[in-house]
Amino acid sequence: MTDATTTADRLAAPPADRAQKTPFFHRIMAIGHLRYWVIGAWGLALLTTVPWHWAMIWYVVATASGVGRTIAETRIQMTDPKRHARVKLIVATISGACWAGAPLLSFYMGGVFGGMLAIALLCAGYTLVFTQMRANSREAMIVSMPYTLTVGVIVASLWGQPGMLTVLAIGPVMALALLIKVVITEIKDNELAAINARQAELIAALEVAGEQARAASDAKSNFLAVVSHELRTPMNGVLGAAQLLENTTRLGGDQQNYVSIIRRSGESLLVLLNDILDLAKIEAGRLEVDMAETSMADLVERSVGPFEAQAAAKGLDFQVTRMGELPHRLNTDALRVAQIVQNLLSNAVKFTPEGKVELTVHGRRIDARRARLDFAVADSGVGIAEADQGKLFQPFTQVDASSTRGYGGTGLGLSICRKLAQLLGGDIALTSAAGAGSTFTLSLDVDVESWEATPITERANRAVETTAGPLSVLVVEDHPVNRMVLQAWLTSMGHACAMAENGREALDAAAEAAFDVIIMDVNMPVMDGLTATRALRGGDGPNRETPVAVLSASARPEDHASGFAAGADAYVDKPVDFAALARVLAATPHGRGAVRALPTLSAAA
Repeated sequence: MTDATTTADRLAAPPADRAQKTPFFHRIMAIGHLRYWVIGAWGLALLTTVPWHWAMIWYVVATASGVGRTIAETRIQMTDPKRHARVKLIVATISGACWAGAPLLSFYMGGVFGGMLAIALLCAGYTLVFTQMRANSREAMIVSMPYTLTVGVIVASLWGQPGMLTVLAIGPVMALALLIKVVITEIKDNELAAINARQAELIAALEVAGEQARAASDAKSNFLAVVSHELRTPMNGVLGAAQLLENTTRLGGDQQNYVSIIRRSGESLLVLLNDILDLAKIEAGRLEVDMAETSMADLVERSVGPFEAQAAAKGLDFQVTRMGELPHRLNTDALRVAQIVQNLLSNAVKFTPEGKVELTVHGRRIDARRARLDFAVADSGVGIAEADQGKLFQPFTQVDASSTRGYGGTGLGLSICRKLAQLLGGDIALTSAAGAGSTFTLSLDVDVESWEATPITERANRAVETTAGPLSVLVVEDHPVNRMVLQAWLTSMGHACAMAENGREALDAAAEAAFDVIIMDVNMPVMDGLTATRALRGGDGPNRETPVAVLSASARPEDHASGFAAGADAYVDKPVDFAALARVLAATPHGRGAVRALPTLSAAA
């Protein structure tokens, strides 16, 4: 005799938490005890028709056969799978023979009701065998052979008697029931196999689609990097020429206005380009933060940016308030923090027709090495209704998305800001009401390098802030417009310039004369800027320790790291910020260490 628990016997017991959620009888089957429950039930049934000692003998024999079968199936290991399968089949058949003794005992010793119990036990035995071995009907017929022989013995005993035809009639009924069970099981198994095959196909298709999506994402990232370079290079000429016109020539009122329009439009285009690049990198999971030491004062100054002047031009009151316990120097990605705060300030100035804009920087000491910083940007502008606040942090979404909206923008800024804040380990909170202004708060936990300023740091900062005298500058730039803009700006500042169009010309010029600083483009024909910088640092010429400021249209941190690894001391993104470049020149007389230590520029580690 067999039961439906053999498969479960092969399974390891499930975890405790899973077992608590599994139905009671499922757990019984999983641990292999149901077989012995069935043996006990059959033994109790026998007690109702046969003497108790015969029922007890059958119970002991059936239990021993069950234990033997469990051992054969779960404990015995053979290297030949076919041989192991034959052994299990033989043991199962022997176990079935032991169980088939129960209907024989009931039929011959059970009196008036023994025959009925014998038929019931036979039907139960067949059902259990074909349920357990539903995947292999041939083996089920072999294992159930003892029950078939028992049926033959009972029919032979009743031959010629009135009950013989009734017993014979039970055979086709049971056979058809088992046939239907086997057929339905096969249909279900085939359906399950088809589902599993389809699932495997879908998984394979998803893997292919995933690879294609990753390839498309890589292609998009590479395309955007190329577009970034190609757009930033001409934009450098546009913005550089506009700055030169504003700062070095006398223009009439209308002319000054036209130049301001060119500059502001170029800056707006550059902001949009940076937002699109950031969003693409965030979606691809490639946007990384660059943690570096910076000063709190510089972080606040960088965060305020040009918005104090923009607020004043709009007639708004602009305030910066420092509160709480602020560290002097800390570790964070100052570029990204400033990007977030500047975006919040830009929105505050844009959406405030009158009143004030206030940046409050609050610090709280967590412990000696950690601090919580809150940058709260509050305005008295139009405010945001509670129903609309959920839209703000979705890409390309604005509260007023109509064609007649009063404010421009792509709706990318706040979405990017929240993702950047989360990359930095913080978040952005909003408090606002329609017509009552808004307060956006960036909260970050940062590592603290020092809580108080040191005299050495203060002296170093004062040294860097010293205005540089006339310098000898080597400009290495392949784009003629950019060379013209840089030369015009440097000359207007009183510096002497030498020009080179590629890295090879730069090395030749550097071998002949000593320079105070070298401004080096990256992507150039003949020899690129990084190769030239490595050659410069590896040689023994007069410019081996000359500070090198790299110019590049790529703003990616990994490209900055490549520049620093090549021996550069500062990295200035295109379009060139002449104020940042002026700080490089001011630090140049103090050597490469002073240029690297500039807190407001990317510097080598």
